[in-house]
Amino acid sequence: MTEALERQAGSLLSAAAVRAGAGEMLEIGLNGGLTHFTIDLDRMDGVADAVVAVTRKAYPTLDIPFHARWRHFVLGGVDRWARLADAASWPDRAARARAEFDLAIVSVLLDAGAGAAWRYRDAVTGEGIGRSEGLAIASLDMFAGGLFSGDARAPFRVDADVLAKLPLAALTSAFQVTDANPLLGLEGRTDLLRRLGQLVAERPDVFGSHDTPRPGGLFDHIAAQATNGTIPAPAILSAVLNQLGPIWPSRLELAGVPLGDCWRHPAIKADGATAGLVPLHKLSQWLSYSLIEPLQRAGLEVTDIDGLTGLAEYRNGGLFVDHEVLRLRDAADAERAHAVDSLLVVEWRALTVALLDRLAGSVRAKLGRTPESLPLASILEGGTWAAGRAIAFSRRPDGAPPLKVISDGTVF
Repeated sequence: MTEALERQAGSLLSAAAVRAGAGEMLEIGLNGGLTHFTIDLDRMDGVADAVVAVTRKAYPTLDIPFHARWRHFVLGGVDRWARLADAASWPDRAARARAEFDLAIVSVLLDAGAGAAWRYRDAVTGEGIGRSEGLAIASLDMFAGGLFSGDARAPFRVDADVLAKLPLAALTSAFQVTDANPLLGLEGRTDLLRRLGQLVAERPDVFGSHDTPRPGGLFDHIAAQATNGTIPAPAILSAVLNQLGPIWPSRLELAGVPLGDCWRHPAIKADGATAGLVPLHKLSQWLSYSLIEPLQRAGLEVTDIDGLTGLAEYRNGGLFVDHEVLRLRDAADAERAHAVDSLLVVEWRALTVALLDRLAGSVRAKLGRTPESLPLASILEGGTWAAGRAIAFSRRPDGAPPLKVISDGTVF
């Protein structure tokens, strides 16, 4: 019985499970069966036009990279990480890949919503940078400055024992947080990094095969699964979910298996213990997209990029609410704050994933591209995230999302 439950739990730790659950939520919604939303697919063509417009403006040649953390390390046209990495001395490509895994994992875990008020003052330009871009540059500065390294001579690394004891004061200072510059969920982020450090230290078989235990050891774990130098993108997510899953706090478990970014909704039907469970794995998929390029630079070919799904977060989700593809049954819900496990938020996030798949087909058709030449990861970058932010700022002066979610800093 336990083995069967473990198998069912494991089945939720995949991009395929995210896509299946999201698709089911959309079908329920199209049949009028959701508690909080109705769906108007006639408005999808307008969304596709908006995405195409921002994509052409940002990438006139349609040479669009993946939606990944690496994009946020580019400031004023300068790729800050590439400049640091290219100037460093690496013994081999795997060493650089481990460092890039270290950086991507920590930076993505620090990337939950910052709130509208927070800014990071960049030492190079003097510019105050907010939101995800500010969090990215702040985390890169921490990494490059050796905050996470146990060896002052080797700053470009993240050591498990350093993370496990990371003081809240260190992140408070590094993020320049004050009463006048508040950052949402700082304690949650700090706790997440400590839990990551503890987990990595306890699993040298996964994270320490070529070095002392560090998150970047996940590179070797994934590379070892390659067949003829090829790894499918869903296998990256599987490794992230299975190896890093225990770091997520106070979430659902099944047969002792932590389910991560997975939530309950009674409308979702399934046989057995997975009934009513909706996996979304937003941060883990964002991280998986961000690990593709280090693997490629290390000489591996990553296939089935579209095996991963769109990201269930507030810019992509806001795109569909602001364009009125998704409409609240109760307009007053737009003014209320909603818990991340509320039915409203679970519906919104799952619908976002399913609608992104539908939108991708329309965007490709308008741009004359195929799934191979324009994978979903590039549509997100081109793309849906920017279009969601653009319409948010056109509707609300602070660019806030159309719905308010109470976040602890470990979901969005």
